[in-house]
Amino acid sequence: MARITDNQLKQLKTNISLFRLIQSQGYQIKAEGKDHIMNCPFHDDKTPSLKISTHKNVFNCFGCGASGTVIDWMMKIKNISFRHACETLMHDAGMVVDKVAKSSEPFFSLASSQNNQAILNNSINYYHEVLKQSPEALEYLKSRGVNNPELINTFKLGYANRTLGYKLPPKTRKDGIELRKQLQTVGILRTSGHEHFNGSIVVPVFENNNVVEAYGRKIRNNLRKGTPKHLYLPGQHNGVFNSACLKSSDEVILCESLIDALTFWNHGFRNVTTSYGTGGFTDGIMEALKANKIKRVLIAYDRDQAGDQAAKELSTKLNAENIDTYRIQFPKNMDANEYALNVTPATKSLGIVIRKAQWIGNGQEPARTASSIDTQELSQTSLAVKGENLNSLTAEKLIPEPSASVVPEAGSTTNAEITEHEVLISFGKRKYRIRGLAKNLSYEQLKVNIHIRIVDSKGGENYYIDTFDLYHAKARSTYIKQASIELAVEQNVIKKDIGKILVKLEELQEQQIKSALEPQEKEQPKLTEIQYTQAMELLKSPSLLERITQDLTACGIIGENTNKLTGYLACVSRKLDKPLAIIIQSTSAAGKSSLMDAILNLMPEEELTQYSAMTGQSLFYMGETSLKHKILAIAEEEGAQNASYALKLLQSEGKLTIASTGKDETSGNMETKEYHVEGPVMLFLTTTAIDIDEELMNRCLVLTVNESREQTQAIHDMQRDQHTLDGILAKQSKKQVIDLHQNAQRLIQPLLVANPYAKELTFINDKTRTRRDHMKYLTLINSITLLHQHQRKIKTVNHQGETLSYIEVEKQDIAMANKLAHEILGRSLDELPPQTRKLLTEIHQLVTGNCKTEGIEQSDYYFSRKTIRDA
Repeated sequence: MARITDNQLKQLKTNISLFRLIQSQGYQIKAEGKDHIMNCPFHDDKTPSLKISTHKNVFNCFGCGASGTVIDWMMKIKNISFRHACETLMHDAGMVVDKVAKSSEPFFSLASSQNNQAILNNSINYYHEVLKQSPEALEYLKSRGVNNPELINTFKLGYANRTLGYKLPPKTRKDGIELRKQLQTVGILRTSGHEHFNGSIVVPVFENNNVVEAYGRKIRNNLRKGTPKHLYLPGQHNGVFNSACLKSSDEVILCESLIDALTFWNHGFRNVTTSYGTGGFTDGIMEALKANKIKRVLIAYDRDQAGDQAAKELSTKLNAENIDTYRIQFPKNMDANEYALNVTPATKSLGIVIRKAQWIGNGQEPARTASSIDTQELSQTSLAVKGENLNSLTAEKLIPEPSASVVPEAGSTTNAEITEHEVLISFGKRKYRIRGLAKNLSYEQLKVNIHIRIVDSKGGENYYIDTFDLYHAKARSTYIKQASIELAVEQNVIKKDIGKILVKLEELQEQQIKSALEPQEKEQPKLTEIQYTQAMELLKSPSLLERITQDLTACGIIGENTNKLTGYLACVSRKLDKPLAIIIQSTSAAGKSSLMDAILNLMPEEELTQYSAMTGQSLFYMGETSLKHKILAIAEEEGAQNASYALKLLQSEGKLTIASTGKDETSGNMETKEYHVEGPVMLFLTTTAIDIDEELMNRCLVLTVNESREQTQAIHDMQRDQHTLDGILAKQSKKQVIDLHQNAQRLIQPLLVANPYAKELTFINDKTRTRRDHMKYLTLINSITLLHQHQRKIKTVNHQGETLSYIEVEKQDIAMANKLAHEILGRSLDELPPQTRKLLTEIHQLVTGNCKTEGIEQSDYYFSRKTIRDA
């Protein structure tokens, strides 16, 4: 914004009468000599104590100390900023401003008589003018590579810097009140009166020259906790960004964010539009694509897990409308804007990834005909791929990872060829081969084997080789001296080479140590088209729960339908913020481990951590995200007794923190370090104990294995069947069942689950422990809904500027949860262990039957242990 000049300030302070200003505001003023006095409005003033000096044009209160010029008076009386006070004095119609220079800033021309659309349009126009005079906002756009004046004017980019409110009529005036209400209605102001997009670059979306949506991106990174960086107008997303491009071509680039779309446009790829985040592909965008007969969509979502999954789901939707889809492949964890900034020249690098976009549609890839995007890309990338066949370039050449040579390495210009066992560095004719770096996992040493080789003009070779610690000055000096003698090269030359090698090896060692310390995450395998189709067929099956029990039976678990289904659903709950926990209780050899293993075999390996036992502190050192939204299975609860405290905390709090004393890696001094483990985690245990730790039991659903004679007979029959030819063949198909379920589980996303029937549900409340059991019941309902997410409509809601995706619980989910909870939670609410309760029930039935036969009262009946044994 243009600054108020010193000359303007001087005119304000001298040419506007403070006495007349205060008088015009309705205050009672009395003359006192050549000055005036009045009751001070800034404190509870019973007698006049504020003096107005007519000669000096200032005020001073002898009671509270308030003082200053006409500007200070306006700031205090209106509770506004310095700039707002100056502008009010210059522009308010009630003031005498004929002698004051006019401000060169754009003035906000609004009136409450305008309709809401005009109010919104004018607000965006004001932000657009503000941007042009805001160095901090223009600098931010420059840092993102989208500060092209043509782009700024074409899309009317703006900046909200909290000055819009200063341009409105006072809140005390009727038109000021009405105008603020309208601004709140269209979403420019919040109910608190603050600007919704304050501190943000504003990117509007137009439809028929009217603003229908706007996106705000905070330009500061040091925001208060909880402040969103990304904002939209309240309500559902409307409009299609850059909709004009859909009429000029049958191929369009679809980005995840407006900043990414602006990046493509700025570098010449004008056929570009955007979703509103990964979950923000609206029906309006789909209708626009269909109406303009778009044949191909190049999905340029971020290259992360959320972007990949959203691209896959969007591809299915677009393919259903006969629109071909391609996936633009950026380096991992990069978006279009970051890629354009890091991989230069940006126009050429973007052109390459467009040309090499991967087909992700159904069936065989169609031939891509020439389009405006292709033509633009080919002409701009011809120099980048000179001498090579564009279609033969590998993904590694086309899409360099951030650490590749396209991105300069910080702190080093030494080029190195790195293989599995050695590092090769050349300085002219001097070739260095370094081995043994992988063994140096401590910052205190850098012991390597260095081989120098020099080839002379006649083809002869001289070399020198030795092993030493580069951090030892004496060993380093000896190596340089001996190499100089052997190779007939000056010591200073070798010394400079070794210095550069030392710096390079330190960089590589740093990466090596960090890689060794970071937990190695198992990568999720990519599904083939057939695997994806089969997994989706399972997830969309109307009898999904029945198929789960049938498949677990095929995996060797007879009966136990309630236990099988509950255990499976509990594993699905790992995707929720508060997962379930399972403990399977039975006597030895009853089949608890088989039940657990069968269920876990159907879960993806990369989302499962399984141990036989755990020490007391082991959980605290597992890495921050190594257990997040995963399953932690322990074969025997007794083997985890030492870690029971940590397990309870992880289940209830969702995270672990421990302070531990250890040596500093560089100084060697003792220091206190904090270790964090993030949850949530789904816990799966088995036990043979009759008495389970009550605290742990309260947090878990307790499953009891069927130990009846009939179940044993059924297991024997199954074991015999496994030794027949049919049984052997069935084992071969078991692998297919396991793969199918693992792939299906990989397609389940961690969506929010809303239960519209929650307030209508009831639960027993006669015991304190039912507080936790009630949460288990609600979570069981959510798990059933989450499992059926591909059979439900995914809805979105805008909350504080963030678009959230969710699905809703249906009545059949509650019915199934009730059926399972009646049996499962009924056991856990019983104070007796399940087998004890079963024995007691059978004794009671025996006694009742005998009393009826003998015609006596129960109180008169006596029995012995032999009676029980015989029965």
